Amino acid sequence: MSDTDTPRRPGPWDIKPEETPAPRRVETHASARNAPLASTSAHAPVQGQSMGWAILSTLLLGGLIYYWTRSFEIVAAVLFGVLVHEVGHMLAMNRLGMGPARIFIVPFFGGAAIGQRPAASEWHGVLVALAGPAFGLLAAVPFFALYGWTGQGVWLACVMAIAFINLLNLLPAPMLDGSRAIGPVLARIHPLLERAVLIVIGGLAVLWGVSNGSWLFAFFLGLALFSYLKRGDWRPEGRRLTVGEAVKSTGLFILTAGACVGVGLLAILPGAESLAMAAGHGAGLFEFGQ
Repeated sequence: MSDTDTPRRPGPWDIKPEETPAPRRVETHASARNAPLASTSAHAPVQGQSMGWAILSTLLLGGLIYYWTRSFEIVAAVLFGVLVHEVGHMLAMNRLGMGPARIFIVPFFGGAAIGQRPAASEWHGVLVALAGPAFGLLAAVPFFALYGWTGQGVWLACVMAIAFINLLNLLPAPMLDGSRAIGPVLARIHPLLERAVLIVIGGLAVLWGVSNGSWLFAFFLGLALFSYLKRGDWRPEGRRLTVGEAVKSTGLFILTAGACVGVGLLAILPGAESLAMAAGHGAGLFEFGQ
């Protein structure tokens, strides 16, 4: 039986009619600024990562983590944490009509989730950005359970690593989730404010990576910062945040960052004499030259 004459039922990743992105606007010189050009948000479907390349990328990332930590347990925790983090992005993309999303492992750096369509609004972009760190904290659950079962501190170190990578992703620096989560809020206040914050935080993040010997981390962030600078005055297509959405975006950002800090403190507290000492130890991870 042929289905060629039967209308296709919309899938969960199809964009809803009321959420169709606005036409792309191209910024040029002053005389042409804000002139709408004919365009379409459709693009070639994103193909998934091949199994061979995914395995190789994972091995390269795992090897780098082992070189830094000399711990197979932390390697397993970080790789699992990266996967759960990207699944969070993927689920949000699929739910908001951007899917079906694909997950990619980036050699020596981490992971990325890529959707088939752009976000219909900046609010959707914020939700997708925060879904990674928020969902990613679930990766700490089995390692908490292993600590409770064995009493071995290495499992708490795994929890700390998972909390750290999710909190690090919330920095408002180019390429990191924080730039997509809080950047639109800053742009609503003034586009130059967003640009200034992303450049300053991005530059500090690159310096932090260099001072801590994380050369590849610094390289990727430096490349992202350079690309951001080259784009000039740029905003993603889609409806801008409303005042209410900006308030909710800020609140969700603070809650997500607080959850990451809370999970990290829970991992440090058993080995610390007080909450203040645990907080000091956690803050030390972000110091320069460590």
